[in-house]
Amino acid sequence: MKPKNRTLTEGNPTKLILLFAIPIFIGNLFQIFYSLIDTKIVGSILGETALAAVGSVSTLNNLLTGFFNGLTLGFSVILARFYGSGNEKEFKKYVAGAIELGFLTAIVVISVVLLGLEPVLRFMNVPDDQFMLAKDYVFILVAGMFITLSYNLCANTLRAIGDSVTPLIFLVIASVTNIILDYTFILNWGLGVKGAAIATVLSQFLSVVLCMIRIIKAFPVLHVKRADFKLTKERVGKLYESGLSMGLMSSLVNVGTLILQTGINQLGTNTIVAHTAARKVFEIWALPGSVLGASMATYCGQNYGAHRYDRIRQGLKSVLTIGACWAIAVFFMAHTISPYLISFIASTKNEEIIYWGSTYLKTDMSFMIVCVLIVVLRNSMQGFGDAKTPIVSSTIELCGKIIFAGFFVKIFGYWAIIWTEPIIWICMVIPLIVMTLKNPVIREKGKE
Repeated sequence: MKPKNRTLTEGNPTKLILLFAIPIFIGNLFQIFYSLIDTKIVGSILGETALAAVGSVSTLNNLLTGFFNGLTLGFSVILARFYGSGNEKEFKKYVAGAIELGFLTAIVVISVVLLGLEPVLRFMNVPDDQFMLAKDYVFILVAGMFITLSYNLCANTLRAIGDSVTPLIFLVIASVTNIILDYTFILNWGLGVKGAAIATVLSQFLSVVLCMIRIIKAFPVLHVKRADFKLTKERVGKLYESGLSMGLMSSLVNVGTLILQTGINQLGTNTIVAHTAARKVFEIWALPGSVLGASMATYCGQNYGAHRYDRIRQGLKSVLTIGACWAIAVFFMAHTISPYLISFIASTKNEEIIYWGSTYLKTDMSFMIVCVLIVVLRNSMQGFGDAKTPIVSSTIELCGKIIFAGFFVKIFGYWAIIWTEPIIWICMVIPLIVMTLKNPVIREKGKE
């Protein structure tokens, strides 16, 4: 059932987590890279108005992408537990259940968003001169979310059994394809922002096809039969408890960011461009922390299923130490090279854009250590059975962003946006720390 090179329940925790996390990191880096290329191409070829249009709705795309990734990652935590316990028969039934619930959920969510897309964009205060560009761009991405879900199902299911390399290989291929299609559709065919969206969807589709071929040829443990596709209340309950918990956790974060974007969209094109560029840099610098967190969800899930609570504690200590070292490195980068990065990504010499983008990074990245704590703890808690506290923490974030977007942006302008996340991060990390220390998995010895 469990090939030695893929189980996370035996061997040195730090080494295993890093070997598992590195392919995820590289894969996510490529995702961010081709997203950055999208931004670079749109800004340099189509101009600042088109870039602002893309930036003004990027939070909506991130909201849906984050939800489906969280949903399937939550499913994979349950799969990891059964994989860790060695129950192959039940494992396959849960794989089938994850597929069924994933697509049923996608049909509902995507249909609702497409039907209400224009009112949502109005709510987001997308400027009139950017509205149609933004709508065309995000409509294609939302309609293509079925493909996004498919890739996340494949990737997170493979990670549940300890294979983080296969998703990486095909994601790299998709990233290169995306860049080629970007230039073809935007520069050669003149499709504008629609071309950028179509390129993203088609490149993701390629990664899904390649993943499916690989699973069929090399992973018999993931081969499910018609008889496995029988949902029971118990399976639906377990999968949705974990999947919706992580999906909602991500959604609460991204809904808060979307609401915050409504405030940013009122501050003018320069501010929108500055924030769009700064968030691209933020995504890159925050990536090691988020990857460590995602890795801990699977690591804790497998060891929780195997009742190896001692390994969960060891892994958590190691990952937090690594995360703290990275936070220190980010602090120094933020205070030295931020202006150059903003200028490069936004393809501009506009001093106002460079100032606000770099100021955002210098301020927020000074609190990266808190961000790392949040991501690692709430993913680990999902892995060892606490699905409630991460949602409480994310709810604090949502409420804080609503308050800042609704009240303080009008008074303090972009400074309110800059200080939103550091203040909220400090508030939301408190329940995570308290409940982690109280959890029996951490507090008690468990199986040694």
